Amino acid sequence: MTVNVLLADDQALVRAGFRVLVDSAPDLVVVGEAANGHDAVRLARQTMADVVLMDIRMPGMDGLAATREITSDEAMAGVRVLVLTTFEIDEYVFAALQAGASGFLGKGVEAGELQEAIRVVARGEALLSPSATRGLITRFLAGPGVSAGHVPDDLAVLTEREREVMTLVAYGRTNDEIADLLGISRVTAKTHINRAMTKLKAHDRAQLVIIAYETGLVRPQTR
Repeated sequence: MTVNVLLADDQALVRAGFRVLVDSAPDLVVVGEAANGHDAVRLARQTMADVVLMDIRMPGMDGLAATREITSDEAMAGVRVLVLTTFEIDEYVFAALQAGASGFLGKGVEAGELQEAIRVVARGEALLSPSATRGLITRFLAGPGVSAGHVPDDLAVLTEREREVMTLVAYGRTNDEIADLLGISRVTAKTHINRAMTKLKAHDRAQLVIIAYETGLVRPQTR
């Protein structure tokens, strides 16, 4: 199954480099290029790309605004955004996750890492970088938490097991790890996660993590 990829970056040479890396994989193909956020949104809607590689700093509409517009449009529910960053300004990365991005990736990534990252985001099965994402959440949501066992009103629609699984997702656990910790099958773990995302209208696991912290289901951990 081929994954369609849209490149959004204001630098033509950067786009050209990523096109080569993406197109070198037999299961990935670049279906369009955008030099600004407006074109990224337009082409995402036009091509219905599976994954948008989105730069943050672009003229006119930036990557944050473009990400927000893409992920909030029900007509593009199947389009996922992978943010490209130099990791220089973490606030932008976190804001991108809040806007609905599925994860983030450094621009100096190797070809194999980029290709696998696109596949992971296209599947929607796991955060691209759980530990790094967790670190950002810890930094920017480091406020008063809630006591263990408290069920936020916003999460009342979830079953106890779904909340338990959501908590483990928020701490960066993979489906296999969740299954082992709870003594359930990987398929069952994935089912609970998908049901939680559906009930909370989460676009993907990244948004599920954001919701877990914002509602106070889990509190940021200090290291």
